[in-house]
Amino acid sequence: MFAVIDTETTWRDEVMSIGIAVSDFDSFALFAKRYYILTPYKDHGGMYTDTLYVCTPDWECSRAATMKDLRGFLERYDVTDIFAYNALFDYRHLPELQYLDWYDIMKLAAYRQYNPKIPHNADCCATGRLKSGYGVESIYRMLSGNTRYRERHNALTDAVDELEIMRMLKQGVAAYSNVKIMPVAAITP
Repeated sequence: MFAVIDTETTWRDEVMSIGIAVSDFDSFALFAKRYYILTPYKDHGGMYTDTLYVCTPDWECSRAATMKDLRGFLERYDVTDIFAYNALFDYRHLPELQYLDWYDIMKLAAYRQYNPKIPHNADCCATGRLKSGYGVESIYRMLSGNTRYRERHNALTDAVDELEIMRMLKQGVAAYSNVKIMPVAAITP
């Protein structure tokens, strides 16, 4: 089992919500999910405050209570691997979960080598990475063919959509070993 995680933050860069979707590499099917709204941060305002209640939260509580429940939730499903789109953002905002192994979905989705739906005429770097247009919304549209898809910017719906991106990429666990986030101690000098 693995988990896909997404956070939404306030104008002050505080985590105000966390969404998590649990799956496995055999099916990429949604097995379990959890949605947290963090108090008092939910009241501090942010770019996506209006989407906080698109989904009913499983928990609306302090960060400490959220992290305690979230760690228990992950342990219940034996999750040791966390995936996120632009994972370094969520990794840095959730130091309580840095003991887990983190992987960046975007670092596969944006590359020709892993994403067969990148158009042949797309503007790419020599490495095969798209030069632009590799956000969640663009990649989801590219992979699904659904040009009407809109990212909701709700932590739970985004986590589920990012799991769907992984399913559509059809890459196994081995491909993701190339996009592992190094622990903070290894990143900073």
